[in-house]
Amino acid sequence: MSSPRPGAAGFAPAPTPLAALGRVLQALDALRNGPALVLLLATFAAAGLLLAMAEASLAREALRLGQIEAGAALTVAFYGSNAAGLLLMDEARGRPPRDALDALHDALLSAHRLLVAVAILLAGCVLLGGAIVGLFWLSRSAVSGPVVGPLLFGLLVPLGVVAIGLMLLSMMFVVVPLAAPAVWSGATVLQIVRTLLRLIRTRLLVVALLMSAVALLAAAVGALASFVVMAGGRAVAELGVAVVGVELPPQQLMAGLFGYGLRSLGAVGAPVTASAHGAAALVGGGVVFALALVLPGLVYLRGACAVYLAMDEESVAAGENPAWISTSR
Repeated sequence: MSSPRPGAAGFAPAPTPLAALGRVLQALDALRNGPALVLLLATFAAAGLLLAMAEASLAREALRLGQIEAGAALTVAFYGSNAAGLLLMDEARGRPPRDALDALHDALLSAHRLLVAVAILLAGCVLLGGAIVGLFWLSRSAVSGPVVGPLLFGLLVPLGVVAIGLMLLSMMFVVVPLAAPAVWSGATVLQIVRTLLRLIRTRLLVVALLMSAVALLAAAVGALASFVVMAGGRAVAELGVAVVGVELPPQQLMAGLFGYGLRSLGAVGAPVTASAHGAAALVGGGVVFALALVLPGLVYLRGACAVYLAMDEESVAAGENPAWISTSR
């Protein structure tokens, strides 16, 4: 039986790119998603703490312990980000949000699909790259002869440029940003691979433009957050010196806003840990620094969910079976 045509009875019309762009702009609603914000902030804080512990272990030449702590940091960042993504996907689909602990549980059970699907697609890219390299090897004069070799090379130049360029474009704007939302929607590994390959084959330009809009929106949020941090941090540092009487230069009190830890040195070389107020300023500034990183991250993840759902709805309109219909959460 043939698949229903777009616009057939029982299927909604495919969303236009303009409608999809409107859904991308709704990614700003992620800034009001308290559970996802707290979960992603806790993930960044835990991963940062584990990385600091790994750095300290490596400094003591405890190589094995440092490697374990670094691996734990990556694991926490991976599963914590996926749990926050599940909460954002619930919001994007208009579903009642699940509990944060349920999101962590679901992430532990499903996030491995992301690694497997990306590995499969990367293997495909490696095979395609190997085929291109093999064709270039055949174009050598010593292999194909002084006439056939240059002719084959002349044909391979435009073919190689287009093929490699499209492959990199597909990885950057389709596979990397949309593989995770596919997992969060409940797709299996094969469904993820099929969906992403379909988008690469039929909607690459639209998806690339939409993901560019998501990146610009997240960058704008990051720029505004940076302005708030810089302007507010400078004012608070001056107040700390003038009103509280902290005997440290304002530049050193602002060190936490740039991600420096308690063991860092200030701008003029004095250890911040020599002052209790200075240590407290670094801790508070570190919280602000993590928050400034989380806000654009939330917007980007929510925007990626919006792009994936818009393209998935297009498959519904075309009579296909999208991942979120055929697989339960």
